[in-house]
This record gives sequence, C-alpha cells and structure tokens, in this order.
Amino acid sequence: MTGTNLAADPTSRATSAGVGAAAARAAVVVIDDSTGSTGSTEGIVGMLGRLLGGRKPNAATLAMIPFLAFVGIFLVWPMAAVVVKTFTPGGRFGVSTLIRAISGPYQSAFENSLMLAGASAVIGGVLGLALAMALRGLDRPRWLRPMVDAWSSVASQLGGVPLAFAFVAALGTQGVLTKALAAVGIDVAGSGFSLSTLAGMTFVYLYFEIPLMFLVVVPAVGGLRTTWREAAELMGASPLRYWLTVGGPILAPSVLGGMLLLFINAFSAYATAYVLNSSGQLVPLAIRFVLQGNVITGEQDLGYALVTWTVALLVAGLVLMNVLQRRAARWSRA
Repeated sequence: MTGTNLAADPTSRATSAGVGAAAARAAVVVIDDSTGSTGSTEGIVGMLGRLLGGRKPNAATLAMIPFLAFVGIFLVWPMAAVVVKTFTPGGRFGVSTLIRAISGPYQSAFENSLMLAGASAVIGGVLGLALAMALRGLDRPRWLRPMVDAWSSVASQLGGVPLAFAFVAALGTQGVLTKALAAVGIDVAGSGFSLSTLAGMTFVYLYFEIPLMFLVVVPAVGGLRTTWREAAELMGASPLRYWLTVGGPILAPSVLGGMLLLFINAFSAYATAYVLNSSGQLVPLAIRFVLQGNVITGEQDLGYALVTWTVALLVAGLVLMNVLQRRAARWSRA
C-alpha cells in the first residue's frame, strides 16, 4: 500500500529521483578521488622506475626511500654546504682556509690526532687479533666465549663521558686504583703517567678499540680452515711458513681493514678526549674551539676547513677499508 502511494504521488517520485541522483554524484566523486590517489602513487612508482632504468621498484627499494631521504637531508646536504663554504671563504673561491687548517697550531692538532689514532689502532688491532686467535676453537670453559662476545659488543660501543669518568675515577690523581697502587709502593702519578697525555688517552681508547677489533676479525679468524694447515704440514711447511704464505695473506685484508676502522674511530672521537683534556691539541677539539667562537670570532671558515680535512681523511680510510673487505670476502666465499 505504501509502494502504491509513492508511485501515485508525483512529489514523492521527484524526491526519490533527487536522492538517487545525489547518491550517484557522491559515488562518482568517491571513485574519482580514489582514482586520483592511485594515480599519484603510480606516478611516484613510475618516476622511481625511470630512475632505476625502466625497472619496476620492488618493496626493498621503496623501503629505502625514508633512509635515503634522512641521509640526504642530515648528512649529504650539510656536508655539501660545509665543503662549499670551505672553498668560498668570504664569498670568493679560494683555498686559503684549507692551507691555514693544516699549518701553525692546527698542524700540531693534526699530528697529535694522527699519532693518537695510529697508536690506538695498531695496539688495539694487535691485541684484538690476539684475543680472537686465542679464543679460536676454544670450547672450554663454555661460558668464556659467550662472555667475551657479550663484553665486546658492549665495550666497543662504550665511549664518551661515561668511559672518561670511569677511567678518571679509577686512574685519576685521586682515583681508586691510583691510591691502591700507592699503598703498595707504586706511585702512578709520580711516574709521569696521566690520562690527559697522548699516552693516557691511548690507554683509555684501547678499552673500546680492542673489543671492536675482536668483533671485526672474529669471522675472518673463524674462516681459517684446518684443512689448509693440514695440507701445508703434509707438504712439509713449517708453522711459520704456513702463516707467511697461507694464513697471513688470508687474514691480512680483514686485519688491515679492522685497523683502519679503529683509526677512523679514534681520530673522530670527541667526548672522551674533551673530558680527559679539554684544552688538548686534537682536531675534534680544535673544530669545537673555532666554531664555538668564545675566544676567536669570525673564524667559521677555518672551522669548515678543519671539518673538510677531517671528512676527506675519514672518507679515504673508508674507501680503502671497503677495498680490503672485498678482498677478504673472496676467501669467505671460497
């Protein structure tokens, strides 16, 4: 009965028609909006495909977009700005600030940083390699290897203010260990040892350099096959000859690459060195001194030049380390 009345009433028919038309228009709008969103997404994917040489980007490539954007905004862009300002001091092209950055008092800062980084890298590299060789194939006690692995993972990332404070509390002038040694007749302070010297800083840096080297060379040391040594012994080779002709060349790329990593790590360390000796002649401290401008003002270009030299040195080390790691990877795949 209700349906008969609606069909008979012209006003009702008109109202129903109007509602139906409005719903149809809304549906068209929703479809158009969905199509536009899909089209924009397909446009981004298509642009990435053109950048990749016509290949359709996969999920891994799309997942890299936020990371690449982050690196570009917070690493590449600031570094490019620093390099541009380094080569355009005062708004004109020149290399005067680059020359100043490696001369005078700043030359001694580079020399001290190179000695500190080199000494900690060589000593830490040798001790880390010795630790890895000592634990190679060691099965007992069973808790030793997991404990060393856990300590290395934590200690290799420990640095800055906590590490410096720990050593000052232990081996400082009024340190606990200093007083304990003085009680048995060993005068640490009187012997000339100080944490603020290059020797003292090297000693502190070894705390995170040794475990870092251990973590780097453990895979290479574990990759040495016993069959290689057995084959060398069957051919009459002595242990020394085996290490000179087989084991040494296989480990050399990993060991040298690890030492380069230690060098880069020590050269760029700032917080630990600042706490131990805030007035020390080191490149990271010199950069802070110049850019902060508490004493010397208007020398930002010199600070940019110091940063540029530091980054160039670190990039060269990373490139060389990558080459060595590729050589080491050949033996890992063999």
